[in-house]
Amino acid sequence: MCEFCTRHGEGKKWYEVMRNYSTELYAQSNREHYVKDFLDTISQRFKDFDKLSRMKKKMPLAYRFVSKLATRRMKQEHFGQVVPLEDAEMIIDMVHSVTRVPCVCRGLSRGTSNARYCFLLGIDPTHYLGCFSDLEDSLETLKAREAKEFISKFDREGLVHSIWTFKTPFIGALCNCDHDCMAYRAQVTADFFQLMFKAEYVASIDIYQCTGCRSCQKLCQFGAIEYSSFNKKCIINSIKCYGCGVCRNACPQNALSLLDRNKLPELAGVW
Repeated sequence: MCEFCTRHGEGKKWYEVMRNYSTELYAQSNREHYVKDFLDTISQRFKDFDKLSRMKKKMPLAYRFVSKLATRRMKQEHFGQVVPLEDAEMIIDMVHSVTRVPCVCRGLSRGTSNARYCFLLGIDPTHYLGCFSDLEDSLETLKAREAKEFISKFDREGLVHSIWTFKTPFIGALCNCDHDCMAYRAQVTADFFQLMFKAEYVASIDIYQCTGCRSCQKLCQFGAIEYSSFNKKCIINSIKCYGCGVCRNACPQNALSLLDRNKLPELAGVW
C-alpha cells in the first residue's frame, strides 16, 4: 500500500475511508483558510515552475534539495493520487456533495475559462468566489448519477482521474487531467518533484488477445505502453504506468485490465 494508505487508510485504501471526506475533518486545521490561500496564490505557484526549471539547469545540487522539500510539503498540504474509473465512481457515491467547477490548471496553462473538468467533494465553493473569478459563473451541483456520467465520458476521452487533498488526509477534489494539469507538468513533463502518487493498480495486457493495433498507445498519457516489433504486441512498462486504466477504452479486443500494484513485488515502493 502507498504511504497514505498506511497512515490514513485504517486497513483499507485511504480514499475508501469516509472520514477523509467528512465535514468534521474539513472544519479542522483551518482548512477553509488554506483553500482560500491556495486559490489566491496558485497563479504565482504556476509562475514558479520557470524558476524551478532554471534552478534545475543551473544549480542541480540546490534543485535536488528544494525538490525534496517541495515533495515533503506537498504530501502534507496538497497531494494527489491517480484513481481508475471504478474507484472514482465509488468515491462519488461516498461523498455528500459534488460540485462541478472550472479547472484552475487549464485556466492558467491555456487561458481556458469554463473548462469544467474538476469536481469539488463536500466543499461549498461559494465561500471562494472572490478567489477564482471563473467560479462565480460556472458552478454546477451534480447528483451522483450525473457526476458519474461525466467521469465516464472523460474516461473515454482519455482524461486521467485523480483525487486531491487540502491538508492531508482531507480529500476535497476529484480532477480529470491531461497534459495541461499542473501536477502532470511538474511531475511527468518537467520531473520537478512528486506531488501525485500512482494508482493502487497497474495495467496489464493479455498477449493472446492483443492484436498489436497500438490504439491503446494513443490514450496513454504516461508513455507506459510500448510496442514489440518482434512479436507485434503491445507491452506495459509497469514502472511508467500510473494505473489509471484509461487505455482500456481504446482496445477493441478487451486485452487490457488492471492488476493490484501491491501484489507485484517488482513494484514495491514504486509510486
